[in-house]
Amino acid sequence: MTELAPALLVGLAAGLHSATWGMYKDAPFEGFRWTTYFRSPVIAVLAALALTHWSALDPSTAAGAVVLFGVTYGIERATLEIYKSFLRVEDQSKYTIPMQFSFRGEVVESAPLRLAAGAAYLAGGLAVVYLVHRLETWGAGLPPLLVVFLIGSAGGWISAFGGAWKDAPIEGFHTFKFFRSPFMSFMYGLAMAAFTRDFVFIFLGGIGYTVATIETYKTFFFPHRPRGKFQGKEVAHPALLSWRRRFIPLYVLIWAGILATAAAAMAGAREGLI
Repeated sequence: MTELAPALLVGLAAGLHSATWGMYKDAPFEGFRWTTYFRSPVIAVLAALALTHWSALDPSTAAGAVVLFGVTYGIERATLEIYKSFLRVEDQSKYTIPMQFSFRGEVVESAPLRLAAGAAYLAGGLAVVYLVHRLETWGAGLPPLLVVFLIGSAGGWISAFGGAWKDAPIEGFHTFKFFRSPFMSFMYGLAMAAFTRDFVFIFLGGIGYTVATIETYKTFFFPHRPRGKFQGKEVAHPALLSWRRRFIPLYVLIWAGILATAAAAMAGAREGLI
């Protein structure tokens, strides 16, 4: 029970972090709804509590909190991407790049085909997680740096190929963007490996922090540049361009908290893979 309170806080922080950059980039075009904003925190809290209950993660320690934040973030993002791509049905005319599952830039209208593709995607993702887990046994003799490269960059490759599948038919292929996620997830995998020996946590935490970093950069360093999915679309809710800024202190506070926790974890005992 003593671990559930910090798990709840870590999950809430991860969910609010994800919800805030999502709202910041989308609200001027789609409007703002509290139900949508709190969707990510609910998913992240449930994921964090489940992870704490069913694994050896201890979020009451600095290292455990850092790992839990990244892993929870990765799970929350994967859950919502599957929902948006394969389950949710909405008007796609408001997007330049379709958010539902598409082929060569054209939305797949058939619900059975979308569900079948979603099931295949989920099965493939779970297979990757299983292989990462099994690598703990199969790769026992491999150098730790090679292991982290394999499992840390894996999530980035999934993100890179998924992004190219969705965006390239409309925007064209961008080499830098394609390789950015694998490189960053490998670097964050190295950071995760300082705090945990669990291969799956290194894998999920690497992609979780990668998404958090890339989305922070794209959203807050270029706040007036529309995302590709809204490229060429008119701002439908101009008042939200200024209203959304009230969430920035919360976002900065979450980043400051996770960076301070990571610093404390690095200063303490390190029992990770590297």
